[in-house]
Amino acid sequence: MDRPWGVPSPIRPGFAQAETAVPLMNIANILTMLRIALVPLFVVALFVGDGHETGWRICAAALFGLAAITDRFDGQLARKYGLVTDFGKLADPIADKALIGSAVIGLSVLGDLAWWITLVICGREIGVTLLRLAVVRRGVIPAGRGGKLKTLVQSLAIAVLLLPLSGGFAAAGMVSMYVAVALTVLTGLDYVGQAARVWFAGGPGRARGA
Repeated sequence: MDRPWGVPSPIRPGFAQAETAVPLMNIANILTMLRIALVPLFVVALFVGDGHETGWRICAAALFGLAAITDRFDGQLARKYGLVTDFGKLADPIADKALIGSAVIGLSVLGDLAWWITLVICGREIGVTLLRLAVVRRGVIPAGRGGKLKTLVQSLAIAVLLLPLSGGFAAAGMVSMYVAVALTVLTGLDYVGQAARVWFAGGPGRARGA
């Protein structure tokens, strides 16, 4: 079966060192960089006209959904095919935070999301990024199930709020957002505890994301 582009080939005797090196430009990192590149396109689509034109809101939701999907596959490919790199460990969560942050800020600017929700979400993401950079020399904190669930619920809530919906669908989007805020706070506190353990113990993590 063909391997994704950038996946190291099987090790052969006498070539172990050359064959096991993980190339920086592998499929997982390319998906991460694609997610980063989609962020400005998403922001432009969100603010076309008055920010509430039906066609452009659908376009913005589609771009957001496409970027969010890459988040699921880059980490999976990195772990499955041994493509984990230091660049990926740092760029992957930064890409996530750029996408989520731009979405909630944009929705608040347009009056579709309360600013206190945006401040909680962005404050947590900035804090986590600073903690990650502070402990990166001692270890990378592995992504827990809570963090993955938080990102999933945030993405679903944002996608619903981006769409030009009303009534029960819009209400469901806000309920999902409140759940996302609760998960944001809880996982942020858990991350602080993990960062403290990594700092004092120096235990390395191996997973992408947060």
